[in-house]
Amino acid sequence: MNIFRIRREFDEAKSHFSYIELHPASNGNVYVKVALQAAQQLYIASIHFPDTYPNEMPKVYIIKPQFTVSPPHFFNTGNICYLHSRMWNPGVHDLKFVVKRTAKWLNKYEVWKRTRTWPGASISH
Repeated sequence: MNIFRIRREFDEAKSHFSYIELHPASNGNVYVKVALQAAQQLYIASIHFPDTYPNEMPKVYIIKPQFTVSPPHFFNTGNICYLHSRMWNPGVHDLKFVVKRTAKWLNKYEVWKRTRTWPGASISH
């Protein structure tokens, strides 16, 4: 895990998102918590970096509110699919990108809750 890159990306993300925090994890790594609003709902997401970051994309979990029904683009492990893993590019993608994609996913989730149709294109995984 490239902790220096994560700290740099976190500092950059703080200038774009009002409610974002960097936390130490029990295993010595770090994770990010961010509050995002979609429709009238406030969500709290937790972003966890793999040991191989930035070569492997972070996992995003929606921790509040909890889902009562598993939505589309949601893994059995509890993390959301905000980007197909083959599309992750460590030279282009960063924490700010992950937060933006999480916000986009939450807005699509809000549409899905009302219509039961996931908007936009998707890639099977």
